[in-house]
Amino acid sequence: MTEEKGADVKVIDPAELSQAMASIAERSQRIVADFVARQAAEPGQQNLDPLNIGNAFMEMTAKMMSDPAKLVEANLTLWNDYLSLWQNTARRLFGEHSEPVAKPEPADRRFKDEMWEENEVFDFIKQSYLLSARYMHGLVHGVEGLDEHTAQKVDFYTRQFVDAMAPSNFVLTNPEVLRTTIESGGENLVKGLNNLLSDLERGKGKLSIKMTDYDAFKVGDNIAVTPGKVVFQNDLMQLLQYNPTTETVAEKPLLVVPPWINKFYILDLRPKNSFIKWAVDQGHTVFVISWVNPDEHLAAKDFTDYMKEGPLAALQAIELATGQKEVNAVGYCLGGTLTVCTLAYMAAKGLSGIASATLLTTMTDFAEPGELGVFIDEEQLAALEARMSEHGFLDGRDMAMTFNMLRANDLIWSFVVNNYLLGKDPFPFDLLYWNSDSTRMPAAMHSFYLRKMYQQNRLVQAGGIQLDGTDIDLSKIKTPIYMLSAREDHIAPWKSTFSLTQHSGGPVKFVLAASGHIAGVVNPPAANKYCYWVNNKKVKSPDTWLNGATQMEGSWWPDWHAWATKGCKQIAARVPGDNKLAVLGEGPGSYVKERAV
Repeated sequence: MTEEKGADVKVIDPAELSQAMASIAERSQRIVADFVARQAAEPGQQNLDPLNIGNAFMEMTAKMMSDPAKLVEANLTLWNDYLSLWQNTARRLFGEHSEPVAKPEPADRRFKDEMWEENEVFDFIKQSYLLSARYMHGLVHGVEGLDEHTAQKVDFYTRQFVDAMAPSNFVLTNPEVLRTTIESGGENLVKGLNNLLSDLERGKGKLSIKMTDYDAFKVGDNIAVTPGKVVFQNDLMQLLQYNPTTETVAEKPLLVVPPWINKFYILDLRPKNSFIKWAVDQGHTVFVISWVNPDEHLAAKDFTDYMKEGPLAALQAIELATGQKEVNAVGYCLGGTLTVCTLAYMAAKGLSGIASATLLTTMTDFAEPGELGVFIDEEQLAALEARMSEHGFLDGRDMAMTFNMLRANDLIWSFVVNNYLLGKDPFPFDLLYWNSDSTRMPAAMHSFYLRKMYQQNRLVQAGGIQLDGTDIDLSKIKTPIYMLSAREDHIAPWKSTFSLTQHSGGPVKFVLAASGHIAGVVNPPAANKYCYWVNNKKVKSPDTWLNGATQMEGSWWPDWHAWATKGCKQIAARVPGDNKLAVLGEGPGSYVKERAV
């Protein structure tokens, strides 16, 4: 499309530009037409504010105006900060040194380009933005008289607005984008517009940001490749049994219950960071539930169905496959919540089958759910249920966007800049491929989970919920539990997960990993990254626990393995299909390969 002009600058060939813009116009018209047609087909009037943000900000504004002195003080502080910034910028323009009035956080990669620091104009733009951001956050934080949920909602959506308005997100105020535009003769913007249109086409009118090269990965080919077989399946899950790599194995098999909000292969991305492969190599007979990606035919499947057709069905299948009546169970995130419910259900029914349970970043007490609580109020739940009722499920893209908003700068705006402004193709990254491989949620199950647990916090109440007509009481759980949480977890805050140590009726070993919801869990020993904390004393407060904890270097995996296999005898390795369960197919199975988009 281009020819060189000098050493560093290119100009666009007019004929090629005309052709490119004609193609863009044609694609744009088609996308708009399709969008209008879908909107016209939608039943009823669209709710323009389904998240009820408007009322929250109106309430905040009313409270703010009732105390004008604070507003005046905040405005005066902002004015003084701007005055200092103007003076410092003037000094820099005359060659003098001046200290910045506002500095970005060290981890803030939006301003990594050296021109944000070296160029006086861009430095002014950067600091001006940071001052405004500080002003807005301080203003909403300082409002008194708001209930906790409204205050959290206002704070969250203020941050979304502030992040969206960052100068790095716009062509004319991003030095890297401007430099690239000049050097490429605008080729980056043409390519970026095409990337935007491709994302809109893939999302059928909704923006579906491409986070990685989807063609670089294939489930069962270069991710989720630990050798295994499908040995059981029903409507909701396929059960995988992995091939042994040791001559002997622990007598008790290992059952992994992943969340159904995501695909199980977060625990089996690549051989070098696969928890599943590592567990197999340590001599565990590993079984993993691979949840189906549900459609409208499974709309009526509820939480009870996920328990009965998930872990309970898996326990029966594993006994047929191995002859063992008890397993060591591992539940991750929502899979951990389901595992806890299953333990309480089995205790109430007098059933055995789980000798120990490991819970990874698992919520049971939802009194303080972190920023996910922003999305849980009656107006939003009603809007969500209305949306689910149209098709019988929650679109996986809606769930993915919710989680992406929790880290908008990393998971939204960085890709906007890279893909649309710089016109680059995203880098192949297995974790982001998994993050984009969204799953749907059956309407009945998801409504139960959000209302009974997140909204009403009834799981920690004895008999607060019933599954299959049975009261769930966490105090009836006597099974030993290894509980792993992550210090920077923004999905399952560790101080909230800690609550289970007070509710379970059995022994709980609480362990805290460094990093977040994913990296804190997927931390292979060979990487020698991060650390974790242990404290075997039973205390009531998470802060007291942490103050008395001992920091251990490296991965928590070996610590867990020692705990899970203590006193467990070794037997000859088991091969899939060598007992009463026939092999149904090769791992990772077909359920995990079904994509929502």
